[in-house]
Amino acid sequence: MNGADGLVLRRRLTLETGMKTHAFHYRSLAGSMADVAMQLAEFARGLPAKRVHFVGHSLGGLVIYRTLEQVTDLPSGRVVFLGTPALASRAAIGATQRLAAASKLLGHCVAEELLNETSRRWEIDRDLGIIAGTRPVGLGQFFTTMDGDNDGTVAVSETRLPGATDFRTMPVGHMGLLMSARVARETSQFLKDGRFSLE
Repeated sequence: MNGADGLVLRRRLTLETGMKTHAFHYRSLAGSMADVAMQLAEFARGLPAKRVHFVGHSLGGLVIYRTLEQVTDLPSGRVVFLGTPALASRAAIGATQRLAAASKLLGHCVAEELLNETSRRWEIDRDLGIIAGTRPVGLGQFFTTMDGDNDGTVAVSETRLPGATDFRTMPVGHMGLLMSARVARETSQFLKDGRFSLE
């Protein structure tokens, strides 16, 4: 993704919260996760703000996780993950099992973070809200069988990171998490108050 995929969400967040948004671009195919995490830390340090929130879609959530796990001197703020496979990705694992070239296509960051189940836990001193999609519209379903609710690429069970502050499911697909006005409202609500709405 080149960042254009998140343009609608960024505009809605600005309208909902009045906050200025910035897109962080990274190379998931060639770069290591450690390198990308350090680049995000430098990017965040360079923003002219005393408070910096992070919103990550899919693998972007794990970039944020790794950054905040390693770097503790960034400005305070909240975090929202949208469809982030925090524990593993059956779709990524299935793709590498079915297609010999899938590992190269998915890149180093995916190989490092998503091809083995982990026991991650949110122990970072920031509020974390997680939104998972439940409409099975996405390419992941072509590579694996997903048990339970999923967004077509990531299963809801894969997004449940222990230690998170709040959790919501919404009837959207994996890419729909970036396009949904309701997801944008819930994300804005969490960034402002540290909780999703009760609706």
